[in-house]
Amino acid sequence: MSDTLIEAGKRTIELEAQAVKALGERIDGEFAKACEMILNCQHRVIVTGMGKSGHIGGKIAATLASTGTPAFFVHPGEASHGDLGMITQDDVVIAISNSGSSAEVITLLPLLKRMGNPLISMTGQNQSPLAKAAHAHLDISIEQEACPLNLAPTCSTTATLAMGDALAVALLEARGFTAKDFAFSHPGGALGRKLLLKVEDIMHSGNELPRVEKTALISEALMEMTAKGFGMTTVMDGQELLGVFTDGDLRRSLDQGIDFNTATMIDVMTAKPLTISQNRLAAEALGLMDAKKITALVVEDDQQQPVGLLHMHDLLKAGLV
Repeated sequence: MSDTLIEAGKRTIELEAQAVKALGERIDGEFAKACEMILNCQHRVIVTGMGKSGHIGGKIAATLASTGTPAFFVHPGEASHGDLGMITQDDVVIAISNSGSSAEVITLLPLLKRMGNPLISMTGQNQSPLAKAAHAHLDISIEQEACPLNLAPTCSTTATLAMGDALAVALLEARGFTAKDFAFSHPGGALGRKLLLKVEDIMHSGNELPRVEKTALISEALMEMTAKGFGMTTVMDGQELLGVFTDGDLRRSLDQGIDFNTATMIDVMTAKPLTISQNRLAAEALGLMDAKKITALVVEDDQQQPVGLLHMHDLLKAGLV
């Protein structure tokens, strides 16, 4: 039984791989025309399809939208009952149907023609009504489905999905789409956070910034550190940052037998501490902390004045660690 299941799985993967590989020969002038139609579109791309083609269409629309091509999916059945109002004459329509004759999709063709929408078809039948009506036709035909009955959409849906990805990537490259552009479409994802989140977005500022003057005693610094809860404090000379006093500095002071009743911050602080600009990416701050084995950074503004503090815990909360 196990051998039979494994063989069926391997056969399915092999057949779908062959179906995708065959698409390479069909990336031709029609594909280029479809890309140019979308690049010239001043509005959005509308993807539609019925059944399994619809499920694949939803994913294609999502991929286009996240890679710089505004797009969304419209169900063809619902379009005939009011949702056609979601489509404007400035939209490009991608209609998907393996047979090229899905009734719900074909019903929309006269209406799309009347509105003047550029139409791109994805079908497995070059002579189908949908293929003939399209301004650009993408051939997604396959030799057979992976299903032993040659009925369940398997290879055909895989090929359709791959063709949609080919479109999205070609358009992405043509638009000069960057990682930062991608991040703006994915602000909640790890990449979005790394490329968009700045130090100033998560730093502690104002009264949250621990600070003592250079003449402060160690006891005063400890009170400030306890009150602010960061395990360190800045040491200031008015508005000028002179150094920081940390838990590590406290331990070194104890080891050296320094008199806590008379020693001031000038005697025990770490001078010229590492700082970071508030305009830098939080991911850069993380890299700096990791490299220097520290847990906090003083944040400076454009005039190199201390305006905040960034702690490793802030990066953890932001999901960067």
